This record gives sequence, structure tokens and C-alpha cells, in this order.
Amino acid sequence: MSSSSSTTYSLPLAITFVLLMLYVSNAQLNTTFYSSTCPNVTTIVRSVVQQALQSDSRIGASLIRLHFHDCFVNGCDASILLDKGGSIQLSEKDAAPNTNSTRGFDVVDNIKTAVENSCPAVVSCADILALAAEASVSLSGGISWNVLLGRRDSLTANQAGANTSIPSPFEGLANITSKFSAVGLNTNDLVALSGAHTFGRAQCQRFSNRLYNFNGTGNPDPTLNSSYLTTLQQTCPQNGSGTALANLDPTTPDSFDNSYFSNLQNNQGLLQSDQELFSTTGAATVSIVNSFSSNQSAFFQSFAQSMINMGNISPLVGSNGEIRLDCKKVNGG
Repeated sequence: MSSSSSTTYSLPLAITFVLLMLYVSNAQLNTTFYSSTCPNVTTIVRSVVQQALQSDSRIGASLIRLHFHDCFVNGCDASILLDKGGSIQLSEKDAAPNTNSTRGFDVVDNIKTAVENSCPAVVSCADILALAAEASVSLSGGISWNVLLGRRDSLTANQAGANTSIPSPFEGLANITSKFSAVGLNTNDLVALSGAHTFGRAQCQRFSNRLYNFNGTGNPDPTLNSSYLTTLQQTCPQNGSGTALANLDPTTPDSFDNSYFSNLQNNQGLLQSDQELFSTTGAATVSIVNSFSSNQSAFFQSFAQSMINMGNISPLVGSNGEIRLDCKKVNGG
């Protein structure tokens, strides 16, 4: 009698424990998520990114930016990749921070095709963005890290959220800090992740306000190095093309290194949001810029950790969302 009664009580406990373990594993991204279902996924992603870099030196920066703009809106769920159509009435691609600006969608599609050929219906587009960001950094001379995996893809997009949540190059440091804080990222994350501007380009329209009429003063931004200002005015003449490009890092434009932070110390940050990290009097960011400028390995370690932190923003896991077969549209959409 006593043994049967103990069985009666232990069975629900056992089930509860199993369910709890399932919940814990679902809630946790991990580096071995595809080790049995798609063991070569990292190699496949890296190979396609490497191929893309040979014909487009900007693509690494463009891919990391997609991951960043994805994670800041409803978490890292690949919602930024969804085209307008079907159940998606408003695409994040058409939000102000993204329209005629975000790029690399074709490379994401090429990665997805290669991954699907090897492991059909297994790897999410959200995880592809995270893996592509890491490959972009490590292939450009930066640090390599083990990407946490197990995200699933959203069924919806949030254009309004993209318009309000993504940090803007025109914003002051306080606003940008609060946007990072809203997704659980701190000041160290902000400075480290801004260091991604050590490669890539920006359109003149993202910083031309600093060159001629900063904040309605009729003068350039006083924090701009004067010879750098002259160079930028040649690249971006007043009333010229707003889509002309300038290097985010004038020193080593295609290498992932710490020269971005030295540039800030020399008043050669391209975007207002870059230079404010160093030129805002009394800001907590200044000492972090100084630290990363003098110690590249400290920057690399912080960057990798901050990329992991950003990649952990509100992922869809378990049975939430889906594994999209085509990153541009929801399944059956």
C-alpha cells in the first residue's frame, strides 16, 4: 500500500520535473543547438559571407546592421526580413531607419538557400542573422565567438516599433542610452556595439547636418575635426546627393579593429551618435572609449559579450514562432 501511494505522488513530480527541464532548455539559447540536426551550419554561413565579401567590401557591416536592427524590434526574431504582402501589411524594411538603407537581404537569402540544401526546415532566419554577424566580424579581422542558437522566426513584423525603437544617428547620447536600456543593454554594451562602426559606410544624409548647419546654428558641428570636416564636405557637398557614401572609419575602413575609438578621440567620428560617446562632457561613455582605444583585446572581448547580450533580446523559442522556409515571408504566406 505504501509503495503504491508513493508511486502515486512521485509520478506527477516526475512529470513536473521533465516539463520544467523542457521549459528551462527552451528558454535558453545554446551553442550546440544544431549539433545533431545541422552540424555544419556555422561553416555554411561563413562560406557564403566570405564569398559575398569578395565582391562587396561593405557586406560585413551591412549584415551586422541587419542583426542589430532586427534585435531592437520585438527581439531577435528575423522580423526585419519579412516583405510586405499576405499577412504582413507593413514591412519593417519600409520603416524610416531601414528604407533605402538596410541591405544584404540577398546574401541572407543565399545563406538560407545553402543551409536549406544541407538541413531542410531546421535553421531559423533569426539564427542565420546572428551567425552572419559573427562571420562578418571574424572574417574582417575581428574577434570570433561561439554564437548562441535556438531562436525561431516571427509570424509578424512591427514597422511602428522599428520607427521608434532603433537608435538614430541624429539622437543625443541620453536618448540612445535609454533605447539600449529598454532592451536590457547597458552603457558598456552601447560603446562596444557602436564599435561596429569600425567598418562599413554611411550615406551623406545620415550626417550632413553636422557639416553645414548643426542644430540650426548655421555652422558645422564644433566637435568635428577641421581637416576631417573639409574632406567630408567634399564627399557630401551642400545640396549634393544624400546617398553618397563615406567610410564610418576613415583610418581602416574595411578592417574590424579598435581604430574607431581612436578616431573619436581625434574628433573623427562620422555620425553625431558616434562622436557623442567621447565628446559629451561627464558621460560614462568617455572612459570606456579611452579604454577600448588603448586596448584592442579589451574592446574585442567586450564586443563579443555585447553581441551575445544583444542576441539574447527576447528570442522566440520552443514552440513559439516558426522556422521560416523563405526568410522573406511567413510559411504559407
